[in-house]
Amino acid sequence: MSGQSITDRITAAQHSMTGSAISKAVCKATTHEISGPKKKHLDYLIHCTNEMNVNIPQLADTLFERTANSSWVVVFKALIATHHLMMYGNERFTQYLASRNTLFNLNNFLDKGALQGYDMSTFIRRYSRYLNEKAMSYRLVAVDFTKMKRGIDGVMRTMNTEKLIKTLPIIQNQLDALLDFQANPNELTNGVINSAFMLLFKDSIRLFAFLLQNGVLSVEKIYLVNR
Repeated sequence: MSGQSITDRITAAQHSMTGSAISKAVCKATTHEISGPKKKHLDYLIHCTNEMNVNIPQLADTLFERTANSSWVVVFKALIATHHLMMYGNERFTQYLASRNTLFNLNNFLDKGALQGYDMSTFIRRYSRYLNEKAMSYRLVAVDFTKMKRGIDGVMRTMNTEKLIKTLPIIQNQLDALLDFQANPNELTNGVINSAFMLLFKDSIRLFAFLLQNGVLSVEKIYLVNR
């Protein structure tokens, strides 16, 4: 329990008493400790998304509740946990996020009282906007670009020209939101922002690849039509 605040310990104990294993895992993944969420807690939450008897809206809402915390550490880690589940959890987690009218409303978030609070709050606002855009992309096309299969058997090769062209700005918007995170090496000063950066980096590689593939396929199909 080292590194956890008294508040973290009390909250975890309350969830233990009420028997809420998911809430307890979310609490432990989003402690005040300035390090990324622990793998064992993230792995448990991933496992939960694959269990049919788990209430996905309840799991997601528990993460959303943590973003209402005043601490930048807790909020940042809640966003990281959400992003992690979108990447590695069951697709129904992302489906639920995409079905919501609102996701993260952190445009005015500011932690004035903590070390690094001002700087990290800026990245939280940017990160939340990216996750909102990621969910919106799924809502519009019903696929996660960062998980789509590429190559000869890839999804994009089955799309017609019109759908490819419509998909292009959606990928571009998501990539633009990701690049707006704008963290330089000097700002990667703690384990929390490093964890977020690694997830964003992995998404960026896939998004760049699909943006390029979309452009190439669009040109190919337009060329074939005009022959």
